[in-house]
Amino acid sequence: MNTFSLGNLLRRPEAGSVISLVAVILFYVIFGGVALGSLFGAASWVNFAANLGIVAIPVGMLMIAGELDISIGAMIPAGSMSVAIVSGYYEMPIVVGILAALGVGVLVGLVNGILAVRTSVPSLIITLGTLVAMQGLILSASVLLTGNASVALTAPEWSKMVFGQLLAGSYQVIILWWLALTVVYVFVIHFTRYGNWIFAMGGDKVSARNAGIPTRKLTIWLFVISSTSASFVGMCGAILFNSAQVSGGMNYIFNAVVSVVVGGVLLTGGFGSVVGIFIGTLTFAVVSQGIYFTAIDRNWSSLIIGIMLLVAVLMNNTFRNMALTYARPKKSKD
Repeated sequence: MNTFSLGNLLRRPEAGSVISLVAVILFYVIFGGVALGSLFGAASWVNFAANLGIVAIPVGMLMIAGELDISIGAMIPAGSMSVAIVSGYYEMPIVVGILAALGVGVLVGLVNGILAVRTSVPSLIITLGTLVAMQGLILSASVLLTGNASVALTAPEWSKMVFGQLLAGSYQVIILWWLALTVVYVFVIHFTRYGNWIFAMGGDKVSARNAGIPTRKLTIWLFVISSTSASFVGMCGAILFNSAQVSGGMNYIFNAVVSVVVGGVLLTGGFGSVVGIFIGTLTFAVVSQGIYFTAIDRNWSSLIIGIMLLVAVLMNNTFRNMALTYARPKKSKD
């Protein structure tokens, strides 16, 4: 049997994201009159994809496990404000500011995870509560400690090289972080038992728990990774732009969920892939940023994203049904 047949490829979770990316590129080339060289050479959508991708993959892993984290919208400004207040306003070493930013992410992730496993409240409602709470806390703490809603930060050169430098004059160094983290996530999710556990949790959490899978600990860890990743992106932004603001980050909620769904993850959990989320993030970035390189009216980007999301949901269910049908053992003839 040919392992690399078209049918086998279409049963993969990332099949829909690949089709979406190719369709979007062809649409821009045919109807937008944009050259592939200028599109793929643009730093704007690559930088956009890198920042979004670091947040989207952990959110996608949570969705595969049957959970959801929307508190990321507040954790991005929380990470940027933490490093700016500690190392900018109070002029403490940048290492302390970095630890403070990541520490806030870990703390909020622990709160989300513990509440998710110890209560019967859906994670959507829990993280909605922490989202609103963190928004108020960030604003109140910033005004109380600094008297302003924005704080300047002058980071040392070594920290800019690691977290906030521009490569080749246009590309943010966070792109390298995105690629490295993607490789790590691919290995963990698709080549270790932890990945199998996550998929099992998304399929049936009760059965996974009865099978001996540490569902509670794993859920908490996934929330910590999601929250800390968002805080990390905010911290990198503050170091890059030498300032932080209490606003911003809310768009990441919508953008991350769209990227994950376009990447082949089912909203009901149990189906998806890291590679698919990676490609889904690229697709969303090309749609939202690539339109500026075309003659198409910018207002049409929302329509394109909406249609792409609806089509992706339909394709994801189709590909999952194909995969289940293929995996189901055939009845032997007597």
